[in-house]
Amino acid sequence: MNIRIGNGYDIHCLVPERPLILGGVHIPHELGLLGHSDADVLTHAIMDAMLGALCLGDIGLYFPPTDPKWKGADSLVLLAQVNQLILDKGWEIGNIDSVVVAERPKLKPIKTRPSCHQSYYQRKVRARGERGRNCSLCCSFVNAKIVVRL
Repeated sequence: MNIRIGNGYDIHCLVPERPLILGGVHIPHELGLLGHSDADVLTHAIMDAMLGALCLGDIGLYFPPTDPKWKGADSLVLLAQVNQLILDKGWEIGNIDSVVVAERPKLKPIKTRPSCHQSYYQRKVRARGERGRNCSLCCSFVNAKIVVRL
């Protein structure tokens, strides 16, 4: 069995009058994430890890923020396209483990039960600067194991 591991990271500023979407789930919060698409940091980090595992670049290569076509795009639609690219190369996802770094909102009340292939957890920032002032939310996606499809 061949295994590839990718690592993705994304960060967006929290701003008023934008939806907060994480992993395709709308999170009730007074602030949302600023970005060209829906700014779903969790899904963006996952896509970067998937592409990185196969040395296929990053999501900016496939969905550039300079292209108006991707304005307001649903990141789960983009994820489906990235997943199809992975499948077309003869690979499939083995498991996903990710960390959402944010002081607020608290994700535990809305977190879905982890599956054997995907999990995420939250870490508080306890930092100074941008993240410590609750101005941004970053998602570090780690350990995307890609295994050969049998």
